[in-house]
Amino acid sequence: MKNSKNMQLFKQAQKVIPGGVNSPVRAFKSVGASPIFIQKAKGAYLWDEDGNRYIDYCLSWGPLILGHADRRVLAEVKKNMANGTSYGIPTAIETQLAEMIVAAFDSIDKVRLVSSGTEAVMTAIRLARGATGRDKIIKFIGCYHGHVDSLLVSAGSGLMTLGTPSSPGVPKDFAQNTLLAPYNDADAVERLLAKYAGQVAAVIVEPVAGNMGTVLPEPGFLKKLRNLCTKNKTLLIFDEVISGFRLCYGGAQTVYKVKPDLTTLGKIIGGGFPIGAVGGKAAIMDKLSPQGSIYQAGTLSGNPVCVAAGIATLKQLRALNPYKKLGSLTERLCGGICQTLAAKGIPNTINQIGSMFTLFFNDAAVTDYDTAAKSDTKRYARYFQHMLESEIYLPPSQFEANFLSAAHTEKHLDQTLKAIDKWKL
Repeated sequence: MKNSKNMQLFKQAQKVIPGGVNSPVRAFKSVGASPIFIQKAKGAYLWDEDGNRYIDYCLSWGPLILGHADRRVLAEVKKNMANGTSYGIPTAIETQLAEMIVAAFDSIDKVRLVSSGTEAVMTAIRLARGATGRDKIIKFIGCYHGHVDSLLVSAGSGLMTLGTPSSPGVPKDFAQNTLLAPYNDADAVERLLAKYAGQVAAVIVEPVAGNMGTVLPEPGFLKKLRNLCTKNKTLLIFDEVISGFRLCYGGAQTVYKVKPDLTTLGKIIGGGFPIGAVGGKAAIMDKLSPQGSIYQAGTLSGNPVCVAAGIATLKQLRALNPYKKLGSLTERLCGGICQTLAAKGIPNTINQIGSMFTLFFNDAAVTDYDTAAKSDTKRYARYFQHMLESEIYLPPSQFEANFLSAAHTEKHLDQTLKAIDKWKL
C-alpha cells in the first residue's frame, strides 16, 4: 500500500487544522496510525490520494446506506443545485421530506429540520426542558449524542451519579443537570427518577447504541424506559441519528415497537449531506417557535441540496426495500469473521443488528459501556492496521459501528474474510 502522499497531506494539514483533522477520530490516534486522505468514492469503495482502493465499512459513519456517489441521489442533487444552493426561505421539498419522515414513524406528527445530529439533539433537549419546566436529564454511559455541552459528561465514582464534564470548556453547572445510568439498566433509571422526583425533563437514549460500538437493548429495556417516563411525566427521547432508516424503513422504535416522545434523526435522511431533524407529537413540537415560545433557528436548516439528497435516498429505500438482503449479507460477514478468528484462537464477540455491527476483541458479552471497555484495544489497533494494508477500511476505533450498504456484494465479503484469514498475530 502506497502512503507517501497521505503522510505529506497530514503534515500539511497539521499546520492549519488542529490535529490535522476536522473531527478527532479521523486522526487514527486510537489505532496507532496516520490518517488516509480520500480523493474519491464510488459504491462500496474509497480511493485515497496515493491511489489505494479500499472496501469501505465505515460509509461516512453510516449515512451512505446506498453506497458512495449513488447516481440517483447525485442526479437529484445536481438538478436542485442548478436552481440555487441556499435560500433561507421555505421550499416545497422541505415539506416533502418532513412528510416522508412522518409517514415512516408512528411517533412523529411534525418535524423540525436542522443541520446536524448534534443540533437535533440540542433542540430536543431544549424542547423537553421547555415543555416540562424541568432542568435535569438522564443519559446513558457510553451513549454519544453529539458535542452538546450538557451531554459531554462522564460518570463519577458511582454507577448513578451527577455528571461531571468530560471536556474542558463544559461548565460544571451544565454537566450537573445531567444524570447518568448504565446502558441496559432500567432499574438505575427508576432509582434516579425516584431520587430526583419531578426534576427530570427527559431520558435520552440510543435505542441501539452505536457509539461504544454496536450494543443492542436487552429484552424489555426500552419498554420499561417508556413506562417509567410515562409514569413520571418525563419525556423519552430516542436518538436515532444512526439507527434511523438503517435497520428498517423507520427506526429502531419500529423494530422494538416502543414509541418515544421525541426522535432525533440525521445521517441517512441527508443521503451523505449534512442534516438533522427532531420530530414528535404535535402537542410537543408546536411548542417550538414561531408557533410556541421555545426558540430554535438555523440559517441552513432545510437546505435544499441536503433535502433533495435525503428525499432521493428515502425514495430508493422505500422502493428497493434492501433491508432483508443487507441483514443477510451482514450476518454472513459476521459469522465468517467469528469463525476465522476462532480458528486463530482470538477471543471475540460480535454485536450485530441489520446492516450494523461491531467486532469486539473481548470474550464476554458486550451489553454496556463497562463490558465494551474490557475489549483489547491494542489488538484492535493491530487488526485495523492489517486490514488497512489489505485495502479494507474499517472504523479507526474499537468503539464504533461498522456498516454495509446496498453496494456491498458477496465479492466484497469474500475479499474481507480472505484478508482476515491472512492476519498474522
